[in-house]
Amino acid sequence: MAQSGKGKLNYRCPSCFMRDLDIDMFYDSATEEYYCIRCQFTGREEDVLRFNEIVRIRYKAMAKRYSEEEFDF
Repeated sequence: MAQSGKGKLNYRCPSCFMRDLDIDMFYDSATEEYYCIRCQFTGREEDVLRFNEIVRIRYKAMAKRYSEEEFDF
C-alpha cells in the first residue's frame, strides 16, 4: 500500500503489514527490487503490489456499517 500525499512514493512491506506493522520498504536500484529491513522481504514492484492486494482483504468491509440485528448474540 502506498502512502498518500505528495512527494516520493513509498511502499509498505506486505509481510509486516499483515502483522499490523506499518514499515516502509527501501528500493535497491542495482537489483531493481524493494526490500524490508525488518523482515527481509524482497520483491519487485509488481510483487509488492500483488501481496498488498492480498492484505486489503482484511479491510474489505471496513467502510460497511453493521446494525445490532445483523449479529447473533
